[in-house]
Amino acid sequence: MRIGYALFILLLAFCEAHTLCAQHRAEIAVSGGVVNYIGDLANESMFPYSSASLGGAVTLRNFAGNQRERYKAFDLQVRLSWHRLQYDETDPLSGKQGIQLRNYLRGLNFRNDLLGAEAGMNYTIYVNKHQPLWKPTFSFFFSAGLGVFYGQPKADLFHGDVSLANRYYFWNDGTVRDVPENSQLIGKEIERDGVYETNLRDWKTEGQGYDKEIHQSVPYEWLNIGIPLGAGVRYCYNKQITFSAELNYYYFFTDFLDDVSNRYATYEELRAAFPNDEDYELAKYISDPTGRGTNGYIGPVTSPRGNPTLKDAFTFVSLEAAYKFTWKKKSVYGQFTSR
Repeated sequence: MRIGYALFILLLAFCEAHTLCAQHRAEIAVSGGVVNYIGDLANESMFPYSSASLGGAVTLRNFAGNQRERYKAFDLQVRLSWHRLQYDETDPLSGKQGIQLRNYLRGLNFRNDLLGAEAGMNYTIYVNKHQPLWKPTFSFFFSAGLGVFYGQPKADLFHGDVSLANRYYFWNDGTVRDVPENSQLIGKEIERDGVYETNLRDWKTEGQGYDKEIHQSVPYEWLNIGIPLGAGVRYCYNKQITFSAELNYYYFFTDFLDDVSNRYATYEELRAAFPNDEDYELAKYISDPTGRGTNGYIGPVTSPRGNPTLKDAFTFVSLEAAYKFTWKKKSVYGQFTSR
């Protein structure tokens, strides 16, 4: 219901944008920058700077209200965005590797390419409202809104197809090999292929969908609601072109953007979901890649997989270039020409 309501609100916003664009002025912007995921996976004690990835957006703003105003404190915007969220707890960090890393023994990794549609409002503080628009000037702005985001968390857990023959074995020294560390063989090191081939929700990594009373959680959604909050500085180069630097924080009502929230699936839950022996062994590995996270039972040491009290989020630091365009009616039939 909540997602449906959010979609309805966004649809109204886009319809309003389409209607009001028949006014005199609007602004379209393209931005790109750095995304940092904030969630259950991390080897840093504070901000997970090693999760840095890429993101981008296309924004339409300044299409509503009194179009004759030169300076508007409030204006609306709609935005289409792409943000790549990712983290790998087996990657070396700050000269540390293997068991020197805080969460290496858990050894989880994921990537989630989020596609979003947002609607929100900007509040702009102009340094000098009396300066003509065609002269260079700075302004500061704040933004808040609501968005719907689609994304599937995936993992790089196999060198090739999803098969036990292609799985990775994570050794304590930080190497990835083709045999377990406790075997009599040294095996050979494997170069991970960087292909995120495993759709994590399909493998019920935290026992989702188990039909007994002890655990009845349902699989999480790929479509989620997020709240973007932002602040930045804008430079007006001339009447048509502006440049901006912006920091956005996106907060979500889900804890599964990274497929990690609560506890490991028990072996009983995985066996019920995957009665076939090969699929069952695959599910055990995908839920617990290092084999050190759980013994298959719920216990105070082996069962925690994430922190269910904290929802997922990410930051987006970006640079933007925007073009302001105006138009007028050419005829009573609604044709417009740019000017």
